[in-house]
Amino acid sequence: MSRAADKLTDALYGVGWSTVKKLPEPAAVRLGRTIADLAWKRRGKGVLRLEANYARVVPDATPQRLAELSKAGMRSYMRYWMESFRLPAWSEDRVKNGFAPQDLHHLTDGLDSGRGVILALPHLGNWDLAGAWVTTKLKTPFTTVQERQKPESLYDRFVAYRSGLGMEVLPHTGGSAFGTLARRLRAGGLVCLVADRDLSASGVEVKFFGETARMPAGPAALAQQTGALLLPVTLWYDASPVMRGRVHPPVEVPETGTRAEKTAVMTQALADAFATGIAEHPEDWHMLQRLWLADLDPAKAPSPPGRAGTAGPRSEGTP
Repeated sequence: MSRAADKLTDALYGVGWSTVKKLPEPAAVRLGRTIADLAWKRRGKGVLRLEANYARVVPDATPQRLAELSKAGMRSYMRYWMESFRLPAWSEDRVKNGFAPQDLHHLTDGLDSGRGVILALPHLGNWDLAGAWVTTKLKTPFTTVQERQKPESLYDRFVAYRSGLGMEVLPHTGGSAFGTLARRLRAGGLVCLVADRDLSASGVEVKFFGETARMPAGPAALAQQTGALLLPVTLWYDASPVMRGRVHPPVEVPETGTRAEKTAVMTQALADAFATGIAEHPEDWHMLQRLWLADLDPAKAPSPPGRAGTAGPRSEGTP
């Protein structure tokens, strides 16, 4: 991306946070839906990729059904952005009442045990809203990892945004994130990682909706090294203003096998949990980029296994 394009991207996000957050909620909802429908009608690369990904999730879908799904998916995606631009202006009560998770006891029991908890999520629903709910409703701070964007000013915007919601944000690059996350977990803290796409092309191969994809090794590696509880989480929207979610049962560390073998088993278990939530609510899975190895450029060959997941972008080039 050119420097001019970088500056334009940064400016557009700046306008979003400065302007959209001032809109009344009904107006923001209408704006998001209008933008989503216009983008869907253009049939750009993101929409076509979204449909191609949905075709794997719903293999028996007709072309008409895939088009319906991608339209609903773009509306869900823009709902995420409208909410995220407005989150800094939401009242404490609006945040507390904006998310209704099921089976929360898996999280609260884990935190009460003092052993540390890792929440691993796919790009479903609104991860930032769930995070703000944790820091506001549960009064529990947590640490996450943020992919570095270009320009640097855009990365700084997202760090400031998420820090303002009560998150400790670490850069994805630099090599020190894993050690810091491990220290937080050993101290009984909470770590949250978006973990359905390996940003570094160095993750663990898993079977995902019947085909091979690659997901970060970080959540499983952290659980093994620190003894922390590893919990998959899935999120979704319904017709109400309240986002829904589920905290899945813990992914246990296998009793036998090498560290790499244990990591592979645990990462596959995460992928399976993610798949259940995505299959139930495909339109809320905001995966507008290539994921499965069969879709990736052959030049992007696997490199040695990586570690950390990320709180990174919702789509390539879009944080």
